[in-house]
Amino acid sequence: MNLRRKNNMKQTKVITGLNTRLSYFNGWEPKSINGGAEKYSVSVLIPKDDLATLQKIEQAIDAAIEEGIAKFGGKKPNKAAIKTPLRDGDIERDDEAYKGHYFINANSLTKPQIVDMNVQPILDRHDVYSGCYARVSLSFYAFNSNGNKGIACGLGNIQKVKDGEPLGGRSSASDDFTTITDDDFLA
Repeated sequence: MNLRRKNNMKQTKVITGLNTRLSYFNGWEPKSINGGAEKYSVSVLIPKDDLATLQKIEQAIDAAIEEGIAKFGGKKPNKAAIKTPLRDGDIERDDEAYKGHYFINANSLTKPQIVDMNVQPILDRHDVYSGCYARVSLSFYAFNSNGNKGIACGLGNIQKVKDGEPLGGRSSASDDFTTITDDDFLA
């Protein structure tokens, strides 16, 4: 790989901050969305006050535009005229979890490595879920397909940081039930 390509890859890759939250997490098994190819995917929720991560994402999108000029007919497009992956949760989602966040939908044909704080593989699938906090490696790249032009986001790897309230309306057994005492059990 030549040095220029390697530098561009660094410029188009972002590791999110510690307060990033996972939503619509499909990191263990690929899933088809709207009848498309099966992919691993996640919606990455980034707090609007995580300015460091947001700045890195904007810079990576700009670098992906530069790297993808050939896909845009050899001319650098106006950023406002193309699709970009960073979206505003307050505007685009009627979901409490997205309030005060930007979000990026990232996907990959390749299974992400999912690790803990010590960079050890997480084997229990219940440990990583929609609602937990994680750092996510994201790669931005240009696309031009069927008249749609823009920057897309590839899913890299995931490092769980801490637990969070599960998203998606799923409750735990301890939330649903109380302990039953059966005095007649041994009788």
